[in-house]
Amino acid sequence: MRDVRMQDVQRQDVGIEIARCDMVTVNVVVLAGTVAADPVERRMPSGDEVTELRLSVPESGRRLLPLPVAAWHKDVGKRALKGLAKGDDVLVHGQLVRRFYRSGAGARSLTEVVASGIKKLERVEPE
Repeated sequence: MRDVRMQDVQRQDVGIEIARCDMVTVNVVVLAGTVAADPVERRMPSGDEVTELRLSVPESGRRLLPLPVAAWHKDVGKRALKGLAKGDDVLVHGQLVRRFYRSGAGARSLTEVVASGIKKLERVEPE
């Protein structure tokens, strides 16, 4: 396998990178789960707005996997996030991203889902 340079890679909005050496990398996440805590809206120093939420996704067995989700308002739209609260069932699609930062305890990293779309799912009552 040869070394791939940035000019050899074409990026597409769906999270797929295609290199000229026939290597394909896919970073697409689709999750259905329950909002585990009330979403938190924040405004960054740049003026961008983000809503952070924790999504509980069922893992094999009865265990729930808590996943952090960041929904940037410019990408998802504020209307899609309006009315989301703890306990709501949602469908999230986006990409996995790993962030690195420094805290008082040293260097840290966080893997989260950066949402490109969120849809609130309606519960159907059995008749």
